[in-house]
Amino acid sequence: MLETRIILSGLWVATMLTYLWGDVLRIMAGHVTPGMLNEETPGSEKIWLLVAAIMMTPIIMVVLSLTLPYSAVRWTNIIVAIVAILFNLMSLPYKGAYDNFLIGVSFIFNGLVIWYAWRAPAA
Repeated sequence: MLETRIILSGLWVATMLTYLWGDVLRIMAGHVTPGMLNEETPGSEKIWLLVAAIMMTPIIMVVLSLTLPYSAVRWTNIIVAIVAILFNLMSLPYKGAYDNFLIGVSFIFNGLVIWYAWRAPAA
C-alpha cells in the first residue's frame, strides 16, 4: 500500500503543477485581467478565498494520501478526483487551446488517481 500512497501523492502533485502551469500560461498569454475572476466578474475577498481553497485541494490530497488510514485512502482519493473532474468539466471550454489541453491532462491524472485508488489493497 505504501507504493500506492506514493503514486497517488505523485499524481496529485502532477495535477497541481498542471493547474499552476495553466495559470502561468494564462497570465503570459494575456488572458487574465488583474482583479477579475473572468471577463465580467470582479473578484471579491470571499471569491478569492474560495479559489484559494479549491487550489489547495491537490496539496491537501498529497498529505491525506500519505497519512490517512489505509481504509480511507481509497474512497477519499476516488471521491475527490471525481469531484475535480466534474468541477473542471463545468468550466470548459477555456479561451486558449493550451488551457483546454492542460485540463485534458488533468483529467488523465484524475482518472489515474481513481484507477490506482480503486486497485489499492483494502488494507
